[in-house]
Amino acid sequence: MASAKDVLDRLQSKARPEQLKGMAKYGITVEKRLGVSVPDMRKLAKELGRDHKLALDLWMTGVAEARIVAGMVGDPAKLTEEQMEDWVKGIDSWDVCDQVCTNLFEKNRLAWKKIVEWSERQEEFVKRTAFSLTACLAWHDKKASDEKFIELLPIIIRAATDERNFVKKAVNWALRNIGKRNLNLNKAAINTAKEIQRLDSKAARWIAADAIRELESDAVQNRLKR
Repeated sequence: MASAKDVLDRLQSKARPEQLKGMAKYGITVEKRLGVSVPDMRKLAKELGRDHKLALDLWMTGVAEARIVAGMVGDPAKLTEEQMEDWVKGIDSWDVCDQVCTNLFEKNRLAWKKIVEWSERQEEFVKRTAFSLTACLAWHDKKASDEKFIELLPIIIRAATDERNFVKKAVNWALRNIGKRNLNLNKAAINTAKEIQRLDSKAARWIAADAIRELESDAVQNRLKR
């Protein structure tokens, strides 16, 4: 079985530190980061397979790529609420947030509960995780009922006035993904966006305008009607 050191050595062999400057331009935190591509991380994770103990050890390293791989090899059935809380407090970059949400958190039975809880927290990346997780579930959870997403719309409205870049972009992403599931949720999301548009907030106006533009577009409407 691979150790965290083995994985770090393999990640180091794929590192391209010259890429870090460009990554920083996209708002990615480059401290404690090697410069490894996501395809290389996915390939490594596939070779490693599910290994929850390894995932916990990788997270403890604090290295961004190791934490992304941790999300890929972690076992959602073994992930405890305490571990989720520990991990979310350590997230300091939007890409780590989104990768962990889509690869691990969304598959955990506590995902819906944590969305509500984390949406009320003030830490920027904890709050982002709530809405990144919403976006991921809207995209991937084909069995979730419309009602589960409709229940999250008031939470989206409440967060829409948060001016912090990584929060407002995740709130927008969550609203757009809900509105792209089906015609019923499309209508609900557009109505929510119009409600957000009336809020006295620059962030809210941006979230609403961007969501309405996509959700009312011919491309989205034609796909949903098919």
